[in-house]
Amino acid sequence: MRAIVLDGPVEPEELRVRRVAVPEPAPGWVRIKVEAFGLNRSEYHLRAGLATNARFPVIPGIEAAGTVDLAPGGEFTPGQQVVAMMGGMGREYDGGYAEYTVVPAASVIPVTTDLDWATLGALPEMLQTAHGSLHTGLGIEPGQALLVRGGTSSVGVAAAVLAKEHGLTVFATTRNPQRTQVLRDLGVDHPIVDDGNVAEKVREILPDGVQAALELVGTNVLPDTLKATAVHGTVCFAGMLSDSWTIPDFYPIGYLPNGVRLTAYGGESSDLPAEAFQRYVDLVAAGKLPIRIDRVFTMDEIGEAHRIMQDGQAVGKLVVRVS
Repeated sequence: MRAIVLDGPVEPEELRVRRVAVPEPAPGWVRIKVEAFGLNRSEYHLRAGLATNARFPVIPGIEAAGTVDLAPGGEFTPGQQVVAMMGGMGREYDGGYAEYTVVPAASVIPVTTDLDWATLGALPEMLQTAHGSLHTGLGIEPGQALLVRGGTSSVGVAAAVLAKEHGLTVFATTRNPQRTQVLRDLGVDHPIVDDGNVAEKVREILPDGVQAALELVGTNVLPDTLKATAVHGTVCFAGMLSDSWTIPDFYPIGYLPNGVRLTAYGGESSDLPAEAFQRYVDLVAAGKLPIRIDRVFTMDEIGEAHRIMQDGQAVGKLVVRVS
């Protein structure tokens, strides 16, 4: 089969497709014929040598969409539409950057849809992270105001549209003034150009601050996000687009504003129930959940795709169509 294999950290342009053996699934595992996979920031970290738990060689990819090829344990039927994500994919065992991937049955979600494969391939990890951050990390409620820091990222876009669907008022940031219209088109109520002082801009509109904030940029802007949040509000740290993920000499009393809660989210596929994923897929298919795909690549264009991801040039999800 064709696959992208990492022997160690490389530049994007060094990524190549290789021929490797088709993997065999043990009982409790499922072999998926991959039709499409989305690109994720954690795969950039792995490829660039920034991941702390990397092992090589490995086929990267923490998500995939396709059909069941073989399920020795009988959990799924051959030909069944499925997606898979997380659970160690692309780190502890080979992931989705291949024509076939073998994953634990617990990481597989069945789905029924007429969506094209590129669109379905964009959804699993993006929706899982957005759904988990909003509901597990933040516990959002209709009528609240939400700030999405990193609003034009794939997860940021998904979080904004899911929050609007749930009845929230949404603030979302972008560093590029030309992208504010994209955010408006997605339904964002208050696009904000991020100049490092987002809290002041949020409080000009909402003097008490937002009740919930999703931090996707990193710890370098986290203090400003906390300042934008109301007393008894919550900030969920769920991403590090800036590659900044630690807080040196963290002193909570000095760091956290009075009464503002800080949580984190880094969950698994089990946090997104199959029925919730199917509902989101149906909403996307009906045109009621506007998910933005920036570009679809072939496997042979993986280097270009990773360069765009690394440089932060995309607005929305980058997807690779396998066949």
